[in-house]
Amino acid sequence: MCRMVGYLGGPEARLSSLVLEPEHSLLVQSYAPKEMMSGVVNADGFGVGWYVPEDDEPAVYRSNGSLWSDRSFAGIAPKIGARTIFAAVRSATPGLPVEESGVPPFSSGPFMFMHNGAIQDFRQTAMRPLRDSLSDEAYSGLLGVTDSETIFAALLDLLKENPADLAGAASETIRHVTGVCDGLGVEAALNLAVTDGTAMAFTRYSTVGAGNSLYCLEDAGSFPGAFVVASERLDRDPAWREVPDRHLLAVDEGGASLCPL
Repeated sequence: MCRMVGYLGGPEARLSSLVLEPEHSLLVQSYAPKEMMSGVVNADGFGVGWYVPEDDEPAVYRSNGSLWSDRSFAGIAPKIGARTIFAAVRSATPGLPVEESGVPPFSSGPFMFMHNGAIQDFRQTAMRPLRDSLSDEAYSGLLGVTDSETIFAALLDLLKENPADLAGAASETIRHVTGVCDGLGVEAALNLAVTDGTAMAFTRYSTVGAGNSLYCLEDAGSFPGAFVVASERLDRDPAWREVPDRHLLAVDEGGASLCPL
């Protein structure tokens, strides 16, 4: 499992204000997560992506090392600000390799993507049918063998039809992936996140039982004028709200909306 956070704001936020500085930042969640449903630490890589003015494609910093050991990122994070940020720490699914190709956030063109969860026995079950369903373009963009990267490729195929409909593509991706997994009799945990720099969509979903934890915070003291979505609350602000299970949260500069999945 992974831990992830997304930021969509009015004011610019420093990368460190999400990843390193809060009381329960992603840095803390990398070695002391509170709500992991499997795994103990998130030491199998981390990544941060952000958008800069006049460039539709995000900048992404990824490593297959632990966040707490990366002194270079700790040095640059307080100096980089952005109005849209995705960040994650990774706990590799058993059976999948610890390598940079499996570290979120993934990016392609204007889009970034993260996945908190796993498909049961992915390489022996759903990997082949999910990859067989991809377009040639999406398939050729795959670099590794993870379930997360495969799900992102399926999402990209849907976004080709309507690039602005992040929520619709995320919802249809859930439908497609769960259809394949249900047919194979395997479980899937599918907390997904996608952004194009101007909007975000998050899902909290599992085919069996409750989905992994997910919270949201709007215009709060620590992040004024912004919307933050995170696997675990970054601080003790009482304004954090839990995203309901089997729901999709869509966020843009006009506000946020929830719909069932």
